Amino acid sequence: MTEIRHFTGLEAFEPATLRAMIERAALLKRAPETDANALAGKTLAMIFETPSTRTRISFDVAMNTLGGRSIALSPGELQLGRGESISDTARVLSRYVDAILLRTTKHDSLLQLVASAGVPIINGLTDRTHPCQLMADILTFEEHRGPITGQHIAWLGDGNNMAATWIQAAAQFEFSLRLACPAAYAPEAEILDWALARGADVAVGEDIGAAVTGADCVVTDTWISMSDDAGKQKIEDLKPFQVNEAVMAQAAEDAIFLHCLPAKRGLEVTEAVMEGAHSVVFDEAENRLHAQKAILLWCLGEAS
Repeated sequence: MTEIRHFTGLEAFEPATLRAMIERAALLKRAPETDANALAGKTLAMIFETPSTRTRISFDVAMNTLGGRSIALSPGELQLGRGESISDTARVLSRYVDAILLRTTKHDSLLQLVASAGVPIINGLTDRTHPCQLMADILTFEEHRGPITGQHIAWLGDGNNMAATWIQAAAQFEFSLRLACPAAYAPEAEILDWALARGADVAVGEDIGAAVTGADCVVTDTWISMSDDAGKQKIEDLKPFQVNEAVMAQAAEDAIFLHCLPAKRGLEVTEAVMEGAHSVVFDEAENRLHAQKAILLWCLGEAS
């Protein structure tokens, strides 16, 4: 029986496999006609428990461009919304479609889906990680600054699911990662320990200067996530970690700024940085499409 290829997290892969996906994404961006019908006859079911712009549209367009089709669903459109189990849903959908994408607030829901599905499962975002976004981020960095191996990446703000995925990526792609987060919002210890055990060059602290000085790339994310009820106090706690012009001035002169979007301008990042010379956030958003294509091709067995 052919092994099912899930894309649930960066930690599950050999670095060479992730690198091959990045190279395939870059090729697909340069030559969109490549593999134009590789997924003909294939269907992707996309379950969105939370709203989505980039994930939903990029996967939809990716499937169509590769010759397949997608179906976007919310729990309210499925019996999930009336109490049917994730396990039963997975087993039924596996009889109809060739792959399932899940965007959820609970990472455990993704694991339950994987345990019961007979088709590839793709992590479209959980409260723990967001690996599809990180693949687009690597692609974007390398377009602007060359190979990411050995480079210095700085993360400022909340140690959320995106920060956790950057930590995993530091181990897999061998770059230096410095995170500046308030102690109360530090990244998940288990993920940090996983990366450090693999020799990753990762450090977490509260010193913004130590994180940003000389960085080749500065990254942040929204402070209030869709499943986050922390509200005003969290915003106050994170205000000193805003990415602004003074922060970017400490980074390398040709540093880039990344944000997975949507951005709260004036909170985690200023308008001046978002629209400034360092910002490549819309290249980053575009690259979700190309990274998604490479992920789909790998999951559905059309690429090594």
